[in-house]
Amino acid sequence: AECARYAGLVDFFPARGESAREAKAICAACPVQRECLDYALQSKAAYGVWGGLTERERHRMNRDRRRTERRVRL
Repeated sequence: AECARYAGLVDFFPARGESAREAKAICAACPVQRECLDYALQSKAAYGVWGGLTERERHRMNRDRRRTERRVRL
């Protein structure tokens, strides 16, 4: 994973209001980005940038998936 190469140099766990831009840029070039995102979604990672998404973006993605699944079932 690309993040391992930048440990201590880039903040992958920015505090609320801090930019995640640098971490997301590194994730964009990572060969295991999808697997990382899948892990974060399955483990319900509460903090940090995982697979190129912040916790807020992952929460939104999960919410949208649940809504879509409900519509498909109806």
